Amino acid sequence: MRSGILARIARSASQICCGILVGVALTVLVLELALRSLDGPHYVVVRQAEYEYFTWFIGAVFVATLIAVVTAVTQAYKADRSLLRPTLIALVLILLAVAVTLVVNGPINLEQQRWNAQAPPTDWARIRDRWQMAHAVRTAALCVALGYLTAPPRRGR
Repeated sequence: MRSGILARIARSASQICCGILVGVALTVLVLELALRSLDGPHYVVVRQAEYEYFTWFIGAVFVATLIAVVTAVTQAYKADRSLLRPTLIALVLILLAVAVTLVVNGPINLEQQRWNAQAPPTDWARIRDRWQMAHAVRTAALCVALGYLTAPPRRGR
């Protein structure tokens, strides 16, 4: 009985946290599409202004999501195995998003923080495009993860 309640709480927390993360990722995706019309100096000014607030916020949401989904996996294993597979798939997709962040987006963020807005590097647009493609991949992974977390469990298989 108690583990069933904990499993429901963990599942709800994972859905809420992942939903917030997806909302942030989709918002950033739309913002980045809008920024494509800017020239190099203006793009750099906006990106550097984002770092002050987005970095800690999205990091905190990622950590909360990971904790909630790992807890949901653990509780699904203990209380409701029908939820284990979709919750594990969601965890893998979230870890993929983390990997993309660590391998592509994070290093580019650090690089862009050092750019001079009045004289961005000559390949700034190529770097922007690489960041945006990686962000689109992680956003898609997070959206699919949310789908797995919110899909009704398959019973009787």
